[in-house]
Amino acid sequence: MKKVLAFALIAVSLLAGCGEKKVEAPKLAFQSTDLTGASFAKDFALTDHTGKPRTMADFKGKVVVMFFGYTQCPDVCPTTMAELTEVLKQLGPQADQVQVLFVTVDPERDTQELLAQYVPAFDKRFIGLYGTPEQTAAVGKEFKVIYTKVPGSSKDNYTVDHSAASYVFDKQGKLRLLLRNGQGVAPAVHDIKLLLG
Repeated sequence: MKKVLAFALIAVSLLAGCGEKKVEAPKLAFQSTDLTGASFAKDFALTDHTGKPRTMADFKGKVVVMFFGYTQCPDVCPTTMAELTEVLKQLGPQADQVQVLFVTVDPERDTQELLAQYVPAFDKRFIGLYGTPEQTAAVGKEFKVIYTKVPGSSKDNYTVDHSAASYVFDKQGKLRLLLRNGQGVAPAVHDIKLLLG
């Protein structure tokens, strides 16, 4: 009787192991903040600095790094853009599989012409994106980006306080990472290489 019971228990445990198992992809060891599976930052509808309408689908097949800033930003924006330039340099030939997007949070002043001068000055492959104030607000909400105008000495002389991190999307356009401001170039290079496979 004990043998029958033991056999029954083994059979049940083996059958339990035969059920459908969800095979998960191995978890990548990112150095940046892992946002895999996040329910925000799905898509956008903006215009690039050449006047072409753009959505996330345009960049399928590339790892996308998206930064929100503005051309008259005195500190974090030029620093971040310079770091992203260095990231692409360190990626070497793989850099052609990466697209950096600069989304302005100052649609009133950042015209297509201004973005066309500012953004490619860091790297000719970088793309500047802009929209109407309403489009910018919608994208800001979708991407959980905080920005607010800080009045200056005149109506046109103001700064914009804004979120300072960059988002990284995989080749399928899925949000994967948050590159924190000030984390440096090395973690971004490491993590982008992992996403490039």
